[in-house]
Amino acid sequence: MFGISDFLKLLLSAFIILPMVSIIREGGYLLTSYFLGAKNSKVVIGCGPRIFNIGIFEFRKYYFMYSWCSYDNLRYKENWAQILVYASPIVANIAVALIVNFALSFGWLDMKEFGKQFIYYAFYFVLFDLLPIYYPDGQPSNGRIVYELFRYGQFPEYEKE
Repeated sequence: MFGISDFLKLLLSAFIILPMVSIIREGGYLLTSYFLGAKNSKVVIGCGPRIFNIGIFEFRKYYFMYSWCSYDNLRYKENWAQILVYASPIVANIAVALIVNFALSFGWLDMKEFGKQFIYYAFYFVLFDLLPIYYPDGQPSNGRIVYELFRYGQFPEYEKE
């Protein structure tokens, strides 16, 4: 049965955990693209009107919904560089989820419920990043991009509607 404590967990997940996992995901893009020589990197957290910027991070009104990382270009133009960039959010979320799980299992982290929800949402993002699909708006998932770069040696075609 869904009770008050479950509603509080939902709020915690939606407004704290989900944005944290989203930032880690975008951090994967950011870190990898930085090491591959990206120029003019920017991470946007949320959607809607911009509230404030902190360096390359832009925070928007609905910070708990959507996020993305952008950059102008990479120093390396080869497919392997693109594969690394698009696989990086998957690796980042898996790595952090495993670290949190390890900390929980050894009792180093005393927030079991928070940690379990964090791990759940980290793998939720991983699942949808790994699926080699096109989203309803025609945009390819990271899994689709990596698949097509491996299989066909080219970026999937995408036209924003």
